[in-house]
Amino acid sequence: MQFDAVVIGAGAAGLFCAGRAGQAGLRVLLLDHAEKVAEKIRISGGGRCNFTNRDAGPANFLSANPHFCRSALARFTPADFIALVRRHGIGFHEKHRGQLFCDDSSEQIIRLLLDECAAGGVTQWQPCAVQAVRAAAGGGFELDTARGSVRAASLVVATGGLSIPKIGASDFGYRLARQFGHRIVETRPALVPLTFDAADWAPFVPLAGVALEVGIATGSGRAAGHFTEDLLFTHRGLSGPAVLQISSYWRPGEPLQIDLGPGQDLAAVLREAKLHSRRQLGNELAQHLPQRLSATWLSLQQLPAERPMPELRDRDLERLAQSLAQWRLLPSGTEGYRKAEVTAGGVDTRELDSRSMESRRQPGLHFIGEVVDVTGWLGGYNFQWAWASAAACAGALASAKKSQ
Repeated sequence: MQFDAVVIGAGAAGLFCAGRAGQAGLRVLLLDHAEKVAEKIRISGGGRCNFTNRDAGPANFLSANPHFCRSALARFTPADFIALVRRHGIGFHEKHRGQLFCDDSSEQIIRLLLDECAAGGVTQWQPCAVQAVRAAAGGGFELDTARGSVRAASLVVATGGLSIPKIGASDFGYRLARQFGHRIVETRPALVPLTFDAADWAPFVPLAGVALEVGIATGSGRAAGHFTEDLLFTHRGLSGPAVLQISSYWRPGEPLQIDLGPGQDLAAVLREAKLHSRRQLGNELAQHLPQRLSATWLSLQQLPAERPMPELRDRDLERLAQSLAQWRLLPSGTEGYRKAEVTAGGVDTRELDSRSMESRRQPGLHFIGEVVDVTGWLGGYNFQWAWASAAACAGALASAKKSQ
């Protein structure tokens, strides 16, 4: 069978690219090995899909080639996808810092993408495994699939990364990229909880479930990250938005620095309390931290929780404040791809055209979405990259068709 384009991967980027290319007049085949379509969309945002972020821009993305994402993001913006959501009659709301969620269900975004594919006459084979891919003599590609052989002028790889293997994640896209001579920037779990050695973490295990807003930082120079977000204690380490964000910047062997009272001068607060409060230290600190954390922290600092504030030495209060503002700790690892929301690293963007997402090594071969070395922050940014990179690719496919 002959098509203008074959898209491998029926996730966010693949579905969106296929639909736009089909509506531009291309004959498109969409393939995926998984039983269900767009499982990552289905489970995202607590089932309501954080489908974009109003403020998404290049500064919200990590890559070995940080300027690569600029072109696609500028040409298909959050406002463009919001307009599409509105055209499909999907209600949505802003939850936090530009994060947009469906009012009802992530199934609405999946239905939008499937409807766009149907409007473009896209042929969809799913589940359908791809057994082999090769460049065809005279140009284009030949694919051996579980449903037979196909030919296409263009091939789009939208197979995602390694995160959440239980819903079908695989390294297929990376293997295919290597087959055609592409480099892969080393992959790692991103937007993922961090873990600690059991012995080091033992004092904090009873705090599992405690949450609070913190400042968190790691790295240096261009590789530095800093966020003010909510942190969550777990039995094995730390999670919550603050930790998921910083995990994309963290590297093994690097410490984290956490401020447990961001925006506060805790030393001044405690000095003032010493002058005007008769509370015990534990009760005073619990005005600023969750009670369980306050008690644990004072125990670790060997400070008497029951002592009235006026009886405490200034230097002990200064030491306490400094320990809270500059908590340094060394993660032992992450919860891995099984808990990671995305995969950092991927197909090296220095070998792709930023306007078309086309390979500079193999004409007609395109890579989009998570398989590419572009990783967004938590909060809808990775979906916006899926839409933007897919739109760039679909536009290039349409232009190539017109020029034939």
